[in-house]
Amino acid sequence: MWQPFRPKEDLTEQDVELGLRMLLWDAVFAQVMMVLTTGAFLIGYALMFQANNTVIGLLAAVSPFFQTLQLPSIYLVERIRVRRTIAVVGFGASRLALLVLALLPLLKVSPGVSLSLFLIFLSLHHAFAAAGNCAFNSWLRDFVPADRLERFFARRLSIATLAGAVLSFGGGVAIDWIKKSTITNAGTFAYGFLFLIGSVAGLLSVIAISRTPEPQMPPTKVSSLRPLLAEPLTDINFRNLLIFLAVWSFAVNFAAPFFAVYLIDRLGLSMTLILVLSVLSQMANVPFFGIWGRMAERFSNKTVMVFCVPLFFLTFLMWPFTTMPQPHAFTMPILIVIHIVGGIAAAGVGLCAGNLALKSAPYGKGAAYLAVNALISGAAATVAPILAGMAADGFNRYEARILLSLIQRETSETLIQFPMLDLKGIDFLFVLAFIFGIYSAHRLLAVREQGEISEKVLRDAIYAEARRVVRQVSTVAGVRQIVSIPYAPLQVLARRLSGNAS
Repeated sequence: MWQPFRPKEDLTEQDVELGLRMLLWDAVFAQVMMVLTTGAFLIGYALMFQANNTVIGLLAAVSPFFQTLQLPSIYLVERIRVRRTIAVVGFGASRLALLVLALLPLLKVSPGVSLSLFLIFLSLHHAFAAAGNCAFNSWLRDFVPADRLERFFARRLSIATLAGAVLSFGGGVAIDWIKKSTITNAGTFAYGFLFLIGSVAGLLSVIAISRTPEPQMPPTKVSSLRPLLAEPLTDINFRNLLIFLAVWSFAVNFAAPFFAVYLIDRLGLSMTLILVLSVLSQMANVPFFGIWGRMAERFSNKTVMVFCVPLFFLTFLMWPFTTMPQPHAFTMPILIVIHIVGGIAAAGVGLCAGNLALKSAPYGKGAAYLAVNALISGAAATVAPILAGMAADGFNRYEARILLSLIQRETSETLIQFPMLDLKGIDFLFVLAFIFGIYSAHRLLAVREQGEISEKVLRDAIYAEARRVVRQVSTVAGVRQIVSIPYAPLQVLARRLSGNAS
């Protein structure tokens, strides 16, 4: 059997350190690829080919749909048992499909044909990536030392997010600058250029992965896929985790694909400004990856998520208030709050949900457990944007308003009228996604993890951690006083109020 990357029975300390360094480089290059080929750039590129809301929903559904390919990939992993080879081949082919997407503007065909090719090669990109991810996740589960798991992934995500934030902002500026030129189809070529950079970065991440040592898989007696896939479903706690992640995935993917559409079409923001907001969110991510990682190590991943999940979905409910019914003086401040708070909460959920899934999968069985997780979450994430895309087109015909009015009773003349709520089109998606998200927070409570503590204890710990960070990074005395003065008096006041109430 051809085995260019033969696993090792025992990894030395040098092997582990080399692998961890390579995984950091992989994260940086993969993040660069992701920020330049997903989100606002992906939506903007599709809009160049005249995509409507339904097509946007399909684009968002492509990635999770092809997570189903992790099922046959489990068999491949268990049969060949060379996870690095599978990951390198899968990721390599995936990145080459991105390269084809980058070259689409060179084809002199109609927007409809270009959009069809766009969907085809985006599907190939995600299909090959899914096969690679199955092997890669199982490999990570067995490679990263358990006592370094939370802190390593917090550092990995922090470095990757910082690198991606810088480059995404540069990409946004480049898009707006090139669009202003007199070149025919300048915007389409600009997006193609970003996809070209993204595909090259993705290939560099494959090189880093290829240099990461792989531990030998433990022997297994399972001869078919059915027992492998049944075991995660019979594990009660993992089944509860699957339900939470499925509902979470559905809620997020019901609304998130349309954030960029909302910013571009409804608010008319430039790509530079959209990417400034994105970078702001990622900058909120970076310090909190470390904070949440330390909180998860000290308490538990679930405890952090119980705090972050409702906070994250609260930002969904804030989107409709950016137009009442048109953009207003508070539109930008609300968007800033949405992106900062959303970035803080997303850092906790993104880090701890992955850690919780990895820790819940038994050693040597990561491929099956994580593939079942990817399948179920992927199915929810596939259905959500398709339904949302069709719903968005349907909701365009409706508007819901709640007005606060001051009326002269004698003449029935309206003196002042102030909109309290105005929902139309995509706004309805955000409200529905908020409701689904709150239900996912309820489902999270059924998941059990060793070491979980109450949310109040976590809030106190988060405050102490944030105060420590500000002390370290701020030379402004006033800023230090803001976080050090009010806390104790507020606690005393709360105790007094509690005593009076009783």
